[in-house]
Amino acid sequence: MRTTITPPQPHPGPRWLYLHGFASGPQSSKGVAIADHYAARGIAVERLNLRVPSLEHLRLSAMMRVVRDAIGSADDRVVLFGSSLGGLTACRVAEEDPRVCALVLLAPAFCIAPRWRARLGEDDWRRWQETDALEIDDHAEKKRTTVDFGFIRDLESIDTRSGGWPQVRVPTLIVHGISDDVASIDLTRAWAKGKRHVRLVEVDDGHELVKSLGRICAEADAFLRVYGVEA
Repeated sequence: MRTTITPPQPHPGPRWLYLHGFASGPQSSKGVAIADHYAARGIAVERLNLRVPSLEHLRLSAMMRVVRDAIGSADDRVVLFGSSLGGLTACRVAEEDPRVCALVLLAPAFCIAPRWRARLGEDDWRRWQETDALEIDDHAEKKRTTVDFGFIRDLESIDTRSGGWPQVRVPTLIVHGISDDVASIDLTRAWAKGKRHVRLVEVDDGHELVKSLGRICAEADAFLRVYGVEA
């Protein structure tokens, strides 16, 4: 009796996921531009909806669960692109989930709770706690809405586990604008300092990085190629 030996199948390339920022959505300009760039190279970038359970009751822990569920099976690998709060989400998933093999972060939003407290001031911060509703711009829906204070409590509970800073050990590219007035580039510099697996690219741009979309894609191509991340 002849035995048929099936040759080992090559492991498929990693999945590519894009994580949008706070009050944004899957149709953000950066997400669409990045997805179009890689679609032309035969790579599908899935843009997740992280407005969970809703923008008004947003929770980082829920966002992290959406990302983990989207990765797939236990032996799958994933490249995470994350913008602003999506960048923080990518870091928090990467520090716990070995399926993440690389990160591309766009103006990551580190230390959100203390930054928002300083920006709002103590009176408005206390008012947010008391009313449980902070008025914000919903960039995806183009309207005003509110977010509850549970967003901050959830963030702080996650930050407490690691001293406030994500502990990421996978190759990480960061593109951050030097004129960003939303996510502090100083915090990004502090987080990236001394990490040999982290490359920080500073660009002459603001938080939205609208002038730097081509640069982002070029830097991501080169960075991921160095680390052998293929489609």
